[in-house]
Amino acid sequence: MTLHIGVKLSQNAPIEAYRDVWRTADEAGFDHVWVMDHIASLGPEDDRPIFDAWAMQAAMAVATSRVRIGCMVTGNTYRHPGVLAKLATTVDHLSGGRLEFGIGAGWAEREHTMYGLDFGTVGSRFDWLTEALAIIRSLWTEPRTSYDGAKYQLAGAVAEPKPVQRPYPPIWIGGSGPRRTLRLVAEHADAWNDTKSTPEEFAALNGVLERHCADVGRDPAQIRRTVQLPSAGRTENGLLRDVEAFAARGATEFVIVLPWAADVRTELDAVVEALPRLREAG
Repeated sequence: MTLHIGVKLSQNAPIEAYRDVWRTADEAGFDHVWVMDHIASLGPEDDRPIFDAWAMQAAMAVATSRVRIGCMVTGNTYRHPGVLAKLATTVDHLSGGRLEFGIGAGWAEREHTMYGLDFGTVGSRFDWLTEALAIIRSLWTEPRTSYDGAKYQLAGAVAEPKPVQRPYPPIWIGGSGPRRTLRLVAEHADAWNDTKSTPEEFAALNGVLERHCADVGRDPAQIRRTVQLPSAGRTENGLLRDVEAFAARGATEFVIVLPWAADVRTELDAVVEALPRLREAG
């Protein structure tokens, strides 16, 4: 099995470095290229450079011609789902139908406190995400959308044009919660992205996902199993071993995350060099 490999540069880099990663991903044969969605930088220092995820994806769309593009993952709490659906449709058109739509419930409380955004509880954020997914899918497929939820209300909302991809761009849901996250994956997603599990934990969660699929009447083969892996601290052989371990447990796609360092090009070159071996690690 040939694996699909993407690359992601997250934060703490100048815009020229992002453009370099996007162009390289397009030219070197990566399957997808990603940004992340946060308002303030992660880690102990919250004032490191970070750009808006959806403006970045629009730029990615016009800076590339082949590679698929996306955000791993958009935080639902940052934007109204109607606004988010419109942003995603715009990027899908700009890219000629190359958008991969990643979304999650949101988790960075510090950002919400800074900006006065409603953070709620873990449970409420998943309730909001459940509502948002229903709204976004409806806006992408129906002439008008009305919705009367606990969090969101829409009245005859028009969303034109529809996305280039039909019925809509592939939906990626990120996270590893066995009860809420994987249930949402079974109900709504085309791809599940795991960011922090060991291969053994991933295998167990994969089993949980399959049980959720059975409960909702979904064919689990319709859902792509994807994993994020940091390149920092890994040799090429170490990265290859990790990819092999996850692939043996059902993963078919990987997003290699470049470190938050000044010398991004060195790490990127190493991942480009490893790309042929990574593809064949399945």
